[in-house]
Amino acid sequence: MLSDIDIARKAKLKPITQIAARLGLEGEDVELYGHYKAKINPRAIDLTKTGKLVLVTAITPTPAGEGKTTTTIGLVDALNMIGKKAIAALREPSLGPVFGVKGGAAGGGYAQVVPMEDINLHFTGDFHAIAAANNLLAALIDNHIHQSNSLGIDPRRVVWKRCIDINDRQLRHIVAGLGGRVDGTPREDGFDITAASEVMATICLSSDIDDLKKRLSRLIVGFTKDGDPVTAGEINAAGAMAVLLKDAIRPNLVQTLEHSPAFIHGGPFANIAHGCNSLIATRCAMSLGEYAVTEAGFGADLGCEKFIDIKCRAGNIRPDAIVVVATVRALKYHGGVDKKLLAEEDVLAAVRGLDNLYRHVDNIKNAFGLDCVVALNRFPTDTQDEFDAVLGEMAKAGINAVVSNVHAEGGAGGVELAKAVVELCEKPGDFHFAYDLQGGIAQKIETIARKIYRAGSVSFSSSAKKQIRSFEKLGYGNLPVCVAKTQYSFTNDAAVRGAPEGFEISVASLRVSAGAGFIVAMTGTMSTMPGLSPIPAAENIDIDANGVVTGLF
Repeated sequence: MLSDIDIARKAKLKPITQIAARLGLEGEDVELYGHYKAKINPRAIDLTKTGKLVLVTAITPTPAGEGKTTTTIGLVDALNMIGKKAIAALREPSLGPVFGVKGGAAGGGYAQVVPMEDINLHFTGDFHAIAAANNLLAALIDNHIHQSNSLGIDPRRVVWKRCIDINDRQLRHIVAGLGGRVDGTPREDGFDITAASEVMATICLSSDIDDLKKRLSRLIVGFTKDGDPVTAGEINAAGAMAVLLKDAIRPNLVQTLEHSPAFIHGGPFANIAHGCNSLIATRCAMSLGEYAVTEAGFGADLGCEKFIDIKCRAGNIRPDAIVVVATVRALKYHGGVDKKLLAEEDVLAAVRGLDNLYRHVDNIKNAFGLDCVVALNRFPTDTQDEFDAVLGEMAKAGINAVVSNVHAEGGAGGVELAKAVVELCEKPGDFHFAYDLQGGIAQKIETIARKIYRAGSVSFSSSAKKQIRSFEKLGYGNLPVCVAKTQYSFTNDAAVRGAPEGFEISVASLRVSAGAGFIVAMTGTMSTMPGLSPIPAAENIDIDANGVVTGLF
């Protein structure tokens, strides 16, 4: 059986200029990064044209992931196979997960975006540009404090962190500026992973370079001793940051194994950020194709909720259809099976785990007024008895479900899913957001917790309550909320599986992402800098003397 990287290497790629030409893009509007990658000038695209928007989300995942990106890519290939003009709009992989738990993150099997190795490793440098802009701002903040501090920034209330695109728990809490007076002002500091940085969120929700500069100017970097916020604009950082991001704001164009066009741009995580690719890339895909297929990170309680309540609000867009990816192994996991035993047949556990899937489907219908189709993503370890039992139970529950086999068959394995999506896109919906912006910060958090997670109560730490009062007094009370929560459970305890109800969500702290335009609520023990597992994927990644990479799946 060929590995993902072997399949990707055997693919016969078309020059990216041919892929761009099919979209009507050519000349200076296509900036080449080698033969198979390009950045596209959004100004060359008529963004007033809008095709159908399809959002791919998922059941609460297992630690190994359930194939959401693979399904998204395979669905695009299948739509093109049945005569539709479909374009993918995906997130860029972060080096954190690539070298951490998951390995490569460009799809899998015969549903991949290519060149797979380039996409997983540095790609066009967007993440590095975002980290550089983020850290330039951090350097300017500390230099301002060191030189004169004319804005009166309290060194103990600097909230802007540095970032790096690697999982490194050692950098969560550090002390910087040690050595002596010429070495800076000693203070506590820390790092976020680049995918959780506000610059990442900001660039992904910006409509163009002018909007990006305005958003960068609004970034809150710290507070004075009197509690007044100090912004990046006040320390004259926005212009230089925008210069570093001038190429990173332009979406990247690549292709699938079947030569479908795919925009890959931006990469915020959905457990600690808003989990969607850039608004610019999504709009480009919607404008250039009949169907734009995009994904939102992790389960529907995270990525889908944030896609709708944050991204759709920011971009004045809405999905026409939603696909919920589920797997037999995830159902068994939520049915109580140990993750080491998920490859073994257990029909009863798979049926028990359907409660988790039903919760997500119910949320999509009732919290957002949209219909959906369940894509049951086939894995080699699944048995026919498990499939028959799960599909039978879903049919009894009135849930539209189809089997997806795009990993093994590419677009051909997603034709039935594509047909179901086309049909779904033609159905009228009663789209609405999960909450109104006019409610206070605490009320919005409680609405998400009760309506989406089915929590019985929400507790706020004393510092969180103080932050809410401060943020509302400063005029940020009407921003949407981005809840940072474990992806492995509806609760903020990763060990709780299934579809629990009546539990408590604990909010430890909050922060204002004024540039991105939302409030981040940290629940449980969530961290914006992940750590590495006992055996990181990096230990199995290597390169030989001929430049051949191994270990990326």
